[in-house]
Amino acid sequence: MEKKEYSAGMVKLSFWFMEIRKVISLLNSGKTIQEIKKLNEEENIFGAPTIVRAKQMMATVGSRATSLDENLLQIFEYSDVSTQKIINLIAIMNVDQLFFEFIYEVYREKIIIGEYTITDMDLSVFFKNKQLQSERAAKWKDYTLKRLGACYKTMLMEAGLIGNEGKDRKILIPILDIRLENYLKDTGQNIYIKALTGVR
Repeated sequence: MEKKEYSAGMVKLSFWFMEIRKVISLLNSGKTIQEIKKLNEEENIFGAPTIVRAKQMMATVGSRATSLDENLLQIFEYSDVSTQKIINLIAIMNVDQLFFEFIYEVYREKIIIGEYTITDMDLSVFFKNKQLQSERAAKWKDYTLKRLGACYKTMLMEAGLIGNEGKDRKILIPILDIRLENYLKDTGQNIYIKALTGVR
């Protein structure tokens, strides 16, 4: 996985599951991402409240969708909702280096050591470590980190990887669809299997 610059931009973003389903369906029907962008500008396909928000949603969802290859887009189209949500999470990890590292270094490690909760302290320690490693992250304020942590928990909850009750969120280890698991193995992306299921 190519190392990308850390970003706190996720504080302005959402899981946008229904939106990526729409974009992937259009891509699978033969439309290009540019055609979908034009369609969004003309018809507001996501029902966004403003044109600015519509463009932001399209930019984000478009980059997530185009981070997936044609085979994975096809797997998405014919999978159940829980698998589609996992694929959306993979797409988010594809475009957000820091979020990927959180899943791999915190979520996965928790499963490995048998501690099946994600706590605010886990997030705090993770961000503090990253601030020591990155000049950009070092400049982020506590308020930004708190919002980013809340966003990470929301992403995991919407993907079905943690529960939605209490401050400490229970980890729900996903059972990967065999087609998705085989695809990830065959394309050398075992790192996602490890990140999501905690295997060594």
